[in-house]
This record gives sequence, structure tokens and C-alpha cells, in this order.
Amino acid sequence: MTDLSQYKFLALGLFLVFFLVAERLLPVARPEKGNGRVFVNAGLWASVLPVSPLFVVPISLWATGNPLWQRPEWWSGWQGLLIDLLLLDLWIYWMHRAFHEVPFLWRFHEIHHRDETLDASSAVRFHFGEVMISASVRLFLIFTFAIPFVSVIIFETIAALSAIFQHSNVRLPRWLERPLSWIIVTPSIHWIHHHTTKEDTNSNYCNIFSWWDLVFKTRSKTVRTPEMPIGLDYTSDLSLVKLWLQPFKKREG
Repeated sequence: MTDLSQYKFLALGLFLVFFLVAERLLPVARPEKGNGRVFVNAGLWASVLPVSPLFVVPISLWATGNPLWQRPEWWSGWQGLLIDLLLLDLWIYWMHRAFHEVPFLWRFHEIHHRDETLDASSAVRFHFGEVMISASVRLFLIFTFAIPFVSVIIFETIAALSAIFQHSNVRLPRWLERPLSWIIVTPSIHWIHHHTTKEDTNSNYCNIFSWWDLVFKTRSKTVRTPEMPIGLDYTSDLSLVKLWLQPFKKREG
């Protein structure tokens, strides 16, 4: 694993601990009693952790080391990194949307939405299959735009930190969250995406920058409230083992 990847996981761990503490001191919604679901989320994360060094990093290194073309000089440095971040974030918007709209992909992403309470631990609650699919499909973007590995790692780091922030149950002052929400995804935006209603679940797909939902008309008009029910309206959460197996379970119809 590269040094960049190691720094990414260090930053992710510290950020996660910070918000897990902060949201218990200044919560928006009443925290769930007990830590059962937190351990489930941690178990899902534990199954994802080896996927990065064993799969995601190797295929990303290979793809970035074998671009289809040579970038011009102007597409380098800080301006090149900014373009890459915008491209990768736009790609994740459409990838996230696909995970909701394509039934096969939803089998994996549904695991994330079964969480019936939101806090920072929800940000690492993903099925390893979803992570592998996302990394594999992203190779197309890396090849097409000759994206360097450093841009990929920086984007992944920012995206992971953003996910922790937007899933967190920390109470932010309105004067801060409101202006931030016009630029980046804040908890008030992303919590709507986890609302139990189908219309809200299929909205607010943005990852880092919040304007893609406005551009593609997928921003929900629902306003977050502390009592908002979280999860899926047609099913409930499962045990850790059942969550691992759920995407591969035969569906009726």
C-alpha cells in the first residue's frame, strides 16, 4: 500500500472518532440507546477494509499507470487536480444514482440504506461488493481522462471525510450549515436521502459538491427534522451476517 493510502486511512480514522464524540455531545436527533447497530456498521467496515489494499488500490494503480493518452501541460498541477476532483465527483453522482435505479446494483447499496439511525458510523456502512463494483466501473473514467493516482487518492480521502460529516448526527448552527449546503453536502441535505419515503431516498445523490442535484433536478424539497424516520419503508435492518449475504439472496419475482 502506498504512503498516500496510509495517510488516507489515518485521516479517516481520526475524523470518524472526532464526529462520533461530537455528535454525542451535540446531537440533532436523540441518539439510539445501545451500540448494537454501531457494531454492525463496524463489522461491515471491517469487511471492506481489506478490499482497498487487495483490490481497489492495485487496480487503480494499474489504471492510472496505463492511461489511454498523454495529458496536455495545462491539465496538471493544482488546476489539473481541481478538474479531476470535479470529474470524479460528477462520476460518483451518476454512479450513486445508478446504484438506486439499477436493481442489481441496488441489492448491494440497499445494505447502506437499511440503517435505521444515522450517525458517523453510517458513513462506513457499505457492502464490500458495492465497493468492488464502484472501483471496477471507475476504471473507465480513469482511462478516459488519464487521471493520475494522486488525484484518485485525494478524491477518495475528501469523499470519505465528507461522508462522515454528512451522515453525522452533530448539530450545526444554521448560520454555518445553510451557506455550506450551497457548496458541499451537509447533514441537512444527506439525511433527506436516508428518509424512509421512496421519493426522498431516490434524491439528493451528491457526494461532495451539492450542486449536481440542482443541475440534474434531483434535489428534494423535504426539510430535515429530528424526528424524521430513517431507513427503508418496506423492510428493516438485519444482523451483520445476514447483511453480508443479503445481496446474493434469491429474490422473489
